[in-house]
Parts: sequence; structure tokens; C-alpha cells
Amino acid sequence: MSARIKIDFVSDVSCPWCVIGLKSLQTALHRLNDSVTADIHFQPFELNPQMGPQGQDLTEHITQKYGSSQEQVLRNREAIAARGAQLGFNFDMAKRARIYNTFDAHRLLHWAEIEGGGKQAALKEALFRAYFTQGRNPSDSEVLVELATEVGLDPDRARAILASDEYAAEVREREQLYHSRGIHAVPAVILNDKYLVQGGQPVEAFEQALAQVAAGK
Repeated sequence: MSARIKIDFVSDVSCPWCVIGLKSLQTALHRLNDSVTADIHFQPFELNPQMGPQGQDLTEHITQKYGSSQEQVLRNREAIAARGAQLGFNFDMAKRARIYNTFDAHRLLHWAEIEGGGKQAALKEALFRAYFTQGRNPSDSEVLVELATEVGLDPDRARAILASDEYAAEVREREQLYHSRGIHAVPAVILNDKYLVQGGQPVEAFEQALAQVAAGK
């Protein structure tokens, strides 16, 4: 009988290491398919909560925020693209020129979780592909409605949510909860409300952590 593990995956839509962390986690779960069943909840985290509606040039943003040189930015992008390729995800760096506010995306993800049926996970992956592979704007309402529709969510309901402040308080409450628990960088993967795996770890790190939790260690 497989062990059921609750997984809170705290992440942002515009975080490339969150994509790598998710793909590594999924691969680890596939390897442990006979012994572990996962119940994954995607929790909100905003890397840039003050980002304006027009976004910012990505290279400019990274150099300002982290003090990185142009060469460091390029090397980091190459490393991310290589890790993504190993895990079956295509980072098209040429298309991803800007970084955007992701609060509305998190509101739709919150709604998708309520709707159930795997729609939250499907929307999360659709958002990752839209931004990192296609270079689309995850703060654009029409893009968000299109992605919601693609994963089987009601487009009219999605538009109504985006036109209001519905689920804003709930998203902020969850963000504050994880901040209060010391989560200041993502991805942060919390197993059974107790064990933390931080960062875009290799598949083997997730596999070991999941196996240990499943064994009750």
C-alpha cells in the first residue's frame, strides 16, 4: 500500500527554478509510483509583488535586483535551460524578455484548486509553458482566460474573477502564512506540513526526501 503525502508547492509563476523543482518532483514521484501517492497543492509566492502592470525588462530587472553582470545573467540562463532540457521542459530564453506581476495568476490558481479535478496543476503547468516557453505575459487577463479555458475552467467565470478582487484576500493570506513560516525563497516544497525541501533540487534529492517521509523517518 502506498503512502499518501501532502505536498505544498510554494512557488511563483515567473520563477524558473520553480519549473525545475516541479519537474524534478514529478520525476521523483513517477519513480516512487508504487510506494508514494502525492496530494499536491500549489501555494502562492510573489517574487516581485510591487511589479507594475507593464512589467520590466528581464535583464535590467535581474541586474538591478541581484547585482548580476550581463555575463552572469547569460550563464545563469544557460544553466537553467540545460536543467530544463534534462527534465523535458523547454526554456526559450529568446522569447522571455520581460518579467511581470503574477498576482492575478495566483488568484486563478486559487480558484482552480477549489474547482478540483486536477485543474490547479494543469493551470500551473500551462502558466509555466506560456511564460517560459512561449514568452507570453502572465499578467494579461486575456492570456489568463485563454489558459484557464485550455485546462477546462469556465472562461466567463475566469473573466469575472479577474475583473474583481475575488480571492485577493485569500491569496495574500496564504502568502503571509508562508512568509511567517520563514519561506523567503522559492520553490519551497513542504511535505506533510513538516518537512521542507528548498530550491530546484535534483530528482534524487526529492526522491530521497519522499521515500524518507513515506517510511515515517
